[in-house]
Amino acid sequence: MATAPIAPTPSVSASATSSLKLDDLLRVLLTELTNQDPLKPVDNKDFMAQIAQFASLDSTQQLNQNIETLVALQSVNQSVGLLGRTATALTDSGSVTGKVTALSLAGSAPTLTITPASGASVVGIAIGQLQTVL
Repeated sequence: MATAPIAPTPSVSASATSSLKLDDLLRVLLTELTNQDPLKPVDNKDFMAQIAQFASLDSTQQLNQNIETLVALQSVNQSVGLLGRTATALTDSGSVTGKVTALSLAGSAPTLTITPASGASVVGIAIGQLQTVL
């Protein structure tokens, strides 16, 4: 039984597609070959197109992983550059202005500690909470 080339549909979540590997997709292709109708074999062009799609999907997944790593490293670089600078951040309890005195790299994103002139440090400020940096 000949089938159309397999392509991810827009309804497939990113986590579901990211768990697929090229080997998994090649197994699907092999199963398709094994179970095809001998009286109506699939054209070689169709198989080559499917293999090209699988290779493209694998390359795209690797590119996405590399971009995620790059974004994380860029976030760390930006955070390190803020140490010792005066910044204003919006927190749940209001706005806080002071010197960036510490950087925490624990967790998925770097967080800052801002120490205002009054001396009560505010810990766990995300870069997205910053309003101004002097």
